[in-house]
Amino acid sequence: MGRTYIVEENVGQYLLNINLQGKAFVSGLLIGQCSSQKDYVILAARTPPKEQQNENLKHSKAKLDNLDEEWATEHANQVSRMLPGGLLVLGVFIITTVEMENDFQNALHRLVFAVEKSMNKKRLWNFTEEEVSERVTLHICSSTKKILCRTYDIHDPKSSAKPADWKYQSGLLTSWLSLECTVHINIHIPLSTTSASYSLEKNTKNGLARWAKQIENSVYLINGQVKAEDGDLLEGQKKSRGNAQVTNPFDVRVLTQLLLNSDHRSTATVQICSGSVNLKGAVKCRAYIHSSKPKVKDAVQAVKRDILNTVADRCEILFEDLLLNEIPEKKDSENEFHILPHRVFVPIPGSTVMLCDYKFGDESAEEIRDHFIEMLDHRIQIEDLEIAEEINTACVSSSMNTEASLDNTDDEQPKQPIKTTIVLKIQHNIGVIAAFAVVVIAAGISFHYFSD
Repeated sequence: MGRTYIVEENVGQYLLNINLQGKAFVSGLLIGQCSSQKDYVILAARTPPKEQQNENLKHSKAKLDNLDEEWATEHANQVSRMLPGGLLVLGVFIITTVEMENDFQNALHRLVFAVEKSMNKKRLWNFTEEEVSERVTLHICSSTKKILCRTYDIHDPKSSAKPADWKYQSGLLTSWLSLECTVHINIHIPLSTTSASYSLEKNTKNGLARWAKQIENSVYLINGQVKAEDGDLLEGQKKSRGNAQVTNPFDVRVLTQLLLNSDHRSTATVQICSGSVNLKGAVKCRAYIHSSKPKVKDAVQAVKRDILNTVADRCEILFEDLLLNEIPEKKDSENEFHILPHRVFVPIPGSTVMLCDYKFGDESAEEIRDHFIEMLDHRIQIEDLEIAEEINTACVSSSMNTEASLDNTDDEQPKQPIKTTIVLKIQHNIGVIAAFAVVVIAAGISFHYFSD
């Protein structure tokens, strides 16, 4: 028996309304959440055509072999940045003319594996062995409206297609629980004499990979409590007609381990360094989980991945911006300061689930709105944009000697919470830094709050 996909009715209407406009086919992404029993699809987004591709596909002899995988995977990468914790690109769809009804399967096979491979390269986390490894492909004939749903095991490139059930359900968009947290980031990445010759992007990614392990091993409090992993997330919530009613988001706090326990010894090392990269600031994180029998471990996992994704995505967006604008590198004797983009949320119409995007200080709300429309093919209202983080001038300092002035989150806390974005600070030629990995033999484990 194949997997079952529970699909929001609006998704079905969206797919049926897509007009080929003379093209031989249109492809796109299916977005939602995996669970052990079934998967939930809450959004579909067609891949915007290239101008040249748009002209080529209007020819009646166009074949699915002409499907631009590189363009489709780039679209998937862009969309994946816009998904909060708990939501994924579950697969791909393709709508074809009746003449191509028998030629689509190879194209879907190539596309679903290309998309997953591309997105996996950018992640700071890995799927667990218990998680579902199947991804969905959906074919729709533009004339007959016939639907064929199949899945592939993404761990096996040679896997054959399996049949799957595609079932529409109304009200799916309202059946979600939300989790929120604010995480304070203070990541120090020493640059060895070898790594100093690497690009800023490569050094930052290497440092983030080490930080990711710390986030993975942290303890997560939900509404101030440590809950059993296999426990019910809704345990203790008020019941109404047999169902738990949750209107407010779950508040999540992250306790990160400062010291290694006695089972993890390390040998002291000294490394000659020529500089460092520092990431400091606060990020707003959100995750969503379907309300059908939600487990604590699934909720925590969704929050972890949102933390990792949002920091990695912001760094990647900054590097793309620097490359696009051809901003010259600073001289070795200078410090560099870069403000990473801050996060903007927008709700899916009729749902508590919110999607996100990233905004530099000089970008307008209209630009963010247009980006949502281009990537997700859904119109949003500017008044619905929620800027979760605002640039705080106290976060940025041009001082070359005083690190403490970079932000004010560690010391004198303001009476009112100030929303900040991450600051990326790069120091060059700061002399010889000794980086010690100290042997720690301790029976206890110390933790430090990384959230408000």
